[in-house]
Amino acid sequence: MILDQLIGFFSSDMSIDLGTANTLVLVKGRGIIINEPSVVAVQRDKFGRQKILAVGHEAKEMVGKTPGDIEAIRPMRDGVIADFDMTEKMIRYFIEKAHKRKSFLRPRIIICVPYGLTQVERKAVRESAMSAGAREVFLIEEPMAAAIGAGLPVREPQGSLVVDIGGGTTEIGVVSLGGLVISKSIRTAGDKIDMSIVDYVKRKYNLLIGERTGEQIKIEVGSAVALDSELSMMVKGRDQVSGLLSRIELTSEDVREAMREPLKEIADALKDVLEVMPPDLAGDIVENGVVLTGGGALIRGIDKYLADIVKLPVFVADEPLLAVAKGTGKALEEIQLLQQLANE
Repeated sequence: MILDQLIGFFSSDMSIDLGTANTLVLVKGRGIIINEPSVVAVQRDKFGRQKILAVGHEAKEMVGKTPGDIEAIRPMRDGVIADFDMTEKMIRYFIEKAHKRKSFLRPRIIICVPYGLTQVERKAVRESAMSAGAREVFLIEEPMAAAIGAGLPVREPQGSLVVDIGGGTTEIGVVSLGGLVISKSIRTAGDKIDMSIVDYVKRKYNLLIGERTGEQIKIEVGSAVALDSELSMMVKGRDQVSGLLSRIELTSEDVREAMREPLKEIADALKDVLEVMPPDLAGDIVENGVVLTGGGALIRGIDKYLADIVKLPVFVADEPLLAVAKGTGKALEEIQLLQQLANE
């Protein structure tokens, strides 16, 4: 016990936004120090033994481009751990990087988890962090962390509605008096939008492209509503009819059509939450509107798209990509808030 307290004195508490697409690490007193893709590149020898080659940015560059003995793995899928061993290695890497390789210092860690995570999945997240060297692990739910990070008055007796569109899940939460009154988590988010673009290009243009290209298309020319000046980009891939390499010009109108179904699923989930809203909270939401966080909030016009459907004001938070990490950082700074929010 005394040793644990001594170790705690010298270590830095940290929070981890363990996302499907990106992992952000925030250290108490230092802010966000790591923001890297949630990708691990491993090399397997002929005996099946694994060697970690790269984690984060370097590993993502290898996705879709590796030889047979190297694999670029995304250990998080749809907001949950798909590969326990790789997740543990990834968390360990980020903890050691945050502590400048001094792995004997065991930090207290907050990890954000999707609202819909099962008890088994929560246990897997907790055990991954403990195995990776954490002294103590707290889990808090992403909608709450996103609301705190977006600067919403979570402790006040008024309703705030946040929609966090991440890589694997979209988290919708109504927050009041420091708790989640209503929450919904769907596994339709950035990854599914990327794949819908890949499928659309394959279906309409007979062109085979990778998931990374789908993401790049979404970022460069994607929009949820019609633009005053439509965008376009050249896309390269393999023609599935001739088998030859080819290129096409893809417009933002194409991408809007490709993204229609996943965006509708997100809008439908938001409507489901609004339909079960207690009347007193509904009045607050009509007045305060809906706040968007997460990478999906950066899709052009998604605020207007959702506002037109739910007939409410919709705003994009400042630095939406960092909202969840900032929220956990505030919880780190205030131990009472942390104890109130943590799901033990």
